[in-house]
Amino acid sequence: MIPRGCENDILRRLAEMPFLDRLELVALCRRARSAVYASMDRLAERGTVQAVLHASALTCPTRRYCLTPYGLERLAELEGVSVEELLASRPVSARWQRVLLERLDALAVIYRTAASFPQAERSLGFRWHRSGTLDAGITLPGGRTLAVVRMGNAADRTAFAKRLWRLSQEARPGAVLLLAPDEVRLRQVSRMLDNLPLLGFIALEGDAARAGNGGEARIWRSPGSPAPSDLGEALEYVPSSGELPEPAPTPVEAVPTELRLDLPDDKVPPHLLPVLLKPAEKRLLDLLHDWPWLTPPHLQQLLGVNHSRVYQVSERLKSLGLALAVNAGGKRCLVLSDAGLAFLARRDRSAVGVARQRWSAAPVDSESPLDWRNVHGSRSRQLLRNLDHTQAVHWFLAELAGQSRRLGCELTRFDPPRRASRFFRYNDRLHSVRPDAFGVVERDGKQWPFFLEWKRRAVRPTTMAARIAPYLRYYANPRPLDDHGAIPYVLVVFDDDIAAGHFVRVADKEMRRTGVRVPLWVSHRAALEELGPLGAAWQRPGSFQPQCAF
Repeated sequence: MIPRGCENDILRRLAEMPFLDRLELVALCRRARSAVYASMDRLAERGTVQAVLHASALTCPTRRYCLTPYGLERLAELEGVSVEELLASRPVSARWQRVLLERLDALAVIYRTAASFPQAERSLGFRWHRSGTLDAGITLPGGRTLAVVRMGNAADRTAFAKRLWRLSQEARPGAVLLLAPDEVRLRQVSRMLDNLPLLGFIALEGDAARAGNGGEARIWRSPGSPAPSDLGEALEYVPSSGELPEPAPTPVEAVPTELRLDLPDDKVPPHLLPVLLKPAEKRLLDLLHDWPWLTPPHLQQLLGVNHSRVYQVSERLKSLGLALAVNAGGKRCLVLSDAGLAFLARRDRSAVGVARQRWSAAPVDSESPLDWRNVHGSRSRQLLRNLDHTQAVHWFLAELAGQSRRLGCELTRFDPPRRASRFFRYNDRLHSVRPDAFGVVERDGKQWPFFLEWKRRAVRPTTMAARIAPYLRYYANPRPLDDHGAIPYVLVVFDDDIAAGHFVRVADKEMRRTGVRVPLWVSHRAALEELGPLGAAWQRPGSFQPQCAF
């Protein structure tokens, strides 16, 4: 016999936290797994809850549940309130449903984090924030408060820093749980947090998604402590004096209708895309967001799949209106559509208008041929204007990814220029390095981070000296190690061997003059085409013998 209290607990949790899966309900309702699973079956049979199948690059396929209109009526009766009062106090309205579905990939990771709290802390209060500085607020037993803030892959670094600053100026929570998409941005967020009057703990989003129940995984770091801690240890530092910002007032909203998941691709509403897209399709969207104007052959090598698989995934994205295939410079390239940009921006709580202003590949005049003058997005326009250079960088990364797999390595990271840039202070002035890419090659647990600079034409010695100067300033202080946990190589590639030879001599002279050693490796396209990026195609200053960089 299933206790009726278990079903009631599930209804209340799903009203507070829509789209939980059954394992998360087991943890948060503090009930036996068999009782929760049986209760969910009965609730689904009665039409009280509805399931959607969801998966992402970080979370395995699972059924996530929400209340149906009948379920809302049942809960309102249970709580002794009207459905309208329920809609005003819980995130269960039609509008809330759309917002949470749009953020479903992020929502899944945040729910996994909440479900991983130690057993004593699982009777928590949870509140989503539709707008404002935080994604969600958590209230623990004893009145302690936590703000959950996620930095998505499409989030702008400057906008995210402002978001954290605004949080520090509002009613301050006891602590902030920050989720970062990768190691570099985790270190950037740690520096942001170190300059704010907030107690914060940071984890990689992938680690949080994989953490088991009980919070025993040592994945949480704080700016003041180099050693990671588990969630239970982190919560011991949370004071009881904090408070969460008040969410914006909720207007009168409509009851949601049951979700229809059987629509043809051209009729799918945008908020259902996170449910209908498969992890491979989401991965391709992220890749096209990072690297516009990719050709299918480069995509094959970067993803490690064959031509038919790239065609299958890209055709599905095109049928959903999320990607476009265009002819640029005589080659077939793939880019995100405006709808694809909006999908990623809403998932990561970025401004849709800003994303389109920067990255839209839509033509200004649909009747004119596509060239760089006829593209809406300012940064897409710049990449298209320098298409030879753009695709040379794509070629290098694709070759490196393909050769890595053949030799038992892996290109685990390849960040576009906007994320590869590093800002630092030198002689009390703000400086930067702005490479064409940043990546990490990994083999047997050892990592080799690198910056990539692709130089298309020969330049004068004074210009060559100016190209190496930012790296001399960067490597003159501890920032490379602070940013990456290891000293990154600087890979410089020229189109011809003469320019590469000149650059090696100029760089060697500048390093001797300044006394700063940059881990510099120089090559040219012909050598890389013959030997590959992992071959003996590189030259170091002070050495005339070609060597392997990795």
